[in-house]
Amino acid sequence: MNTQYLQALDLAETGDWDGAHRVAQALDDPTAAWIHANLHREEGDLANANYWYRRASKTYPDTSIADERATIRAALQ
Repeated sequence: MNTQYLQALDLAETGDWDGAHRVAQALDDPTAAWIHANLHREEGDLANANYWYRRASKTYPDTSIADERATIRAALQ
């Protein structure tokens, strides 16, 4: 597992959106795109979030941002 995924999620959960975004943006794979999408969803930039969900081959979730992060963490196990 790439610990940078967890670092991005940890930063996001502590309110460091910019730090989380930098980490996610530096990675180039579907998991990073999923995290990136979640971050833009939190930011309120839904058009950009939808772009990243497409890159991650995910659909826009109908759960809370926190629940989606828990789902991402579970997928990393």
